[in-house]
Formats: sequence, C-alpha cells, structure tokens
Amino acid sequence: MTPTKRVLICTNRTCRKQGSQKVLAAFQSLPIADVTIESSSCLGQCGNGPMVLILPEETWYSQVQPGEVKTVVERHLQGGIPVKGMLYRKFHPQ
Repeated sequence: MTPTKRVLICTNRTCRKQGSQKVLAAFQSLPIADVTIESSSCLGQCGNGPMVLILPEETWYSQVQPGEVKTVVERHLQGGIPVKGMLYRKFHPQ
C-alpha cells in the first residue's frame, strides 16, 4: 500500500542548525498510518526553518519546533486541517 502523504523535514545545513533533527525525531516518534516521514535535503527556504513540507497538497510549515509537531500530527495529518498559525506565509498568505 502506497502512503497517501509524505512529510519532508529539511535537515540540510541551516535547518539542521535551527534544530530540524529534533523536529524529524518528534515526527518519527508519532507514527501515522499512510504517512511517510522523511529527512530532506534543502527545500530552498533557508533562514525560515526548520522547514516542513507536507505532500501531495504542498502545505509548508516554517520555524517548526519539536513541541509543535504533535499539533501538526493531530490537527493536520489526522484531522485534515492545516495548523493556520504555523503555515509558512510565503506560500500561504493569510
């Protein structure tokens, strides 16, 4: 069975310095059926990280902290509703 969603967490230089490895670990500690969690190379948004990109809908989250991951999992990945206050404004103007 192919996963329906992919969560990419940038773990390249800048995001890694901003704590993306902890964000990746937080996502991995909350496994979700039909969702693949992946470490990613640069997503091209340096300085706004840690960056998280959810595919296929192309939902971008910026400056994600490990303590916020549970909210993204529960509200977005399980509930289907993006966490508005965490969305990356460049791609999701409010």
